[in-house]
Amino acid sequence: MGYLNKCLDFNLFMIYLIGLGLSERGYSSEAYDIISKANKIYIENYTVNFPYDIKKLERQFKGKKFIQADRETVEQHMNKILDEAKKTDVALLVYGSPLTATTHITLIQEAKKKKIKVRILHNASVLDAVAETGLQTYKFGRTTSMPNFEADSYMEIVKKNLSIKAHTLILIDIGMKFKDSLRRLEKDSRKKGIKLEKIIVCSRLGNKDSEIYYGKIGELKNKKVKAPFCIIIPGELHFKEEEFLKIYIS
Repeated sequence: MGYLNKCLDFNLFMIYLIGLGLSERGYSSEAYDIISKANKIYIENYTVNFPYDIKKLERQFKGKKFIQADRETVEQHMNKILDEAKKTDVALLVYGSPLTATTHITLIQEAKKKKIKVRILHNASVLDAVAETGLQTYKFGRTTSMPNFEADSYMEIVKKNLSIKAHTLILIDIGMKFKDSLRRLEKDSRKKGIKLEKIIVCSRLGNKDSEIYYGKIGELKNKKVKAPFCIIIPGELHFKEEEFLKIYIS
């Protein structure tokens, strides 16, 4: 009976939510094995600008075809993906960590309602990688996002974090150019009465061509910053953090 149960478990289909990490070879060996065996593979492409060619990633899994999944595919056609997982193993690949987007949490909830098994393979994300700046991660407050449309509510999060001397990580919406993000930051901070001294800009963290810049907004405007990138508004700096940041001053 024990052997039979193991066989049944082995043949039970499920959906795998797999974090790819930050570089094109950032996935784990376990993730490689699962992706290589999965019959249906989706790669989510709407929450971040990939810092590498998805086709190059696909070629690492010979004979496998990645279906690029936009927001509509994952959100509006979620039931279709879940129904497929009843008949075969399905993998949804996510840049960075698989559970930072609320859509993916919803996918897990719906899978459990349908009694579909889910397996999560965690990985590194920008939330881990910002420690490369020398800032202490426990001194970060709430993370916020700068949307790719006119809205300044994200600055309320910055304001609250600064009030408790905490750092703020601002994730930049997909498609926004670096210079546009700095203009938005200048405009929205003035509107909210927030005086910004120096900021930190992180580009393509976890990749060979990653860059970190630290300085006043005006000093950083001419930097050639590649996507994906994020901005950090420092709160009160510990002298060790300040000392470390000096290596990134232009």
